[in-house]
Amino acid sequence: MAIQGYDDLDATALATLIRKKELHPTELVEEVIARIESVDPMLNAVVHKMYEQARKAAAGPLSDGPFAGVPFLVKDLDGFLAGEPFTGGCRALVGFVPDHDSELMARFRRTGVVFVGKTATPELGILGVTEPALRGPTRNPWNPDHTPGGSSGGSAACVAARVVPMAHGGDGGGSIRIPASACGLFGLKPTRARNPVGPDAGEAWGGFVQAHVLTRTVRDSAAMLDATQGPEVGAPYGVAPPVRPFLQEVGTPPGRLRIAFSTGSLFGKHVHPDCKAAVQDAVKLCQELGHEVVEDAPRFDREELVRAYLVTVAASVAVQLEEIGRQMGKTVSPADVEASTWALAQIGNILSAADLQKARDSIHRSGRLTAAFHERYDVFLDATLAYPPVRVGELALKPAELAALALLRKLPLKPVFIKLLDDLAANSLERTPNTQLFNLSGQPAMSVPLFWNAAGLPIGVQFAARFGEEATLFRLAAQLEQARPWVGRKPQVSGRKP
Repeated sequence: MAIQGYDDLDATALATLIRKKELHPTELVEEVIARIESVDPMLNAVVHKMYEQARKAAAGPLSDGPFAGVPFLVKDLDGFLAGEPFTGGCRALVGFVPDHDSELMARFRRTGVVFVGKTATPELGILGVTEPALRGPTRNPWNPDHTPGGSSGGSAACVAARVVPMAHGGDGGGSIRIPASACGLFGLKPTRARNPVGPDAGEAWGGFVQAHVLTRTVRDSAAMLDATQGPEVGAPYGVAPPVRPFLQEVGTPPGRLRIAFSTGSLFGKHVHPDCKAAVQDAVKLCQELGHEVVEDAPRFDREELVRAYLVTVAASVAVQLEEIGRQMGKTVSPADVEASTWALAQIGNILSAADLQKARDSIHRSGRLTAAFHERYDVFLDATLAYPPVRVGELALKPAELAALALLRKLPLKPVFIKLLDDLAANSLERTPNTQLFNLSGQPAMSVPLFWNAAGLPIGVQFAARFGEEATLFRLAAQLEQARPWVGRKPQVSGRKP
């Protein structure tokens, strides 16, 4: 029997019902299993089902964590679950089963969540759409012809479709915020080092990646960050601890914030009118709430910084393929990965140590420029995405592009790959240009679902705060959530069939 009102309950509410013994975790697990079976044929979002493990865990004993008994989905990237397959959406990793939890997964376990499955990601989380060759495209519950974004697209689709109230995601260039925008969810990328990334790595993508959750409510995000944040032994980065629990910031008035906004593109050239309209709508709302809103944006050398971002990612992917080969006991070949992944790794291998250091220097300069900008403004506001969610397959490589990449595998000439890198810098981030800056700087940034276009697709707006100031974002997000509630809006594909 379906649980009455499940669609409208967030993780905090479900945990409260469990503590009051008004719901049993086994009931919730069966509800989630039924919902996965109902919606996943349309969404293709769950790549590994852990039904029997979930049933056993829900039967107890449970931890005394804040989300004890609440079902949870984990992205098939950005952390290992002991004894469960890990592929990162990549053929080369099929058959790999880690023997330990990553530190973040261990902290998730201690919150009491019940793992029910793993969700889809593009290959190695590289792209902003979730369409891996390994398993095919994941679809957006608001309109299955469109993408849910990436790389945490499977998690976002499941939360939006009311399968689970929250799910794990990771963000190295927007991979929490992009799918949050595309799926009408709240998605916060924490400050660098707020959540752990070890023990298998000290950093991911040069420190760009931070993992957290996608949620429908602000309080769920705050409560989970309270439970998982904190220093990690041996980590190369650190951040000052919060003054008080983030959950206490939810509902605390943010005061009169000085907010800068832009309707432009940070790493691209153009912005769709729908996305500009979403920013203007958010500006008006923030003004109505008493904030000072000024048109301004961080200034930096766009070409230099986009190139620095791509150089860092390319170098990281090259090393990652070597590590996969070590884990799997074989050398990774072009047949084991997608053509674009192999090309990116080729770029990473052909660049010099000096190229990488130049990129790091550019990134550090941009961090100082952005910090100076935030001396004048508490928050920066822009569109999370420069375009509404694209149609599935719209950004896939064309046959001629695939043929060109195949030729490059045989002729790995540095000048040709430098030209490819320049082409990527000019064009690859046109649709998703606004999130990467805050991965480079390490600042916290969030996508908030305040706007839907005429086609019924969500258009998120992004707010970024100073390094370490998630508290400011949670206060503002809760104020926006109260002023413009979004949790009652449900997509085309949601719930479960009778």
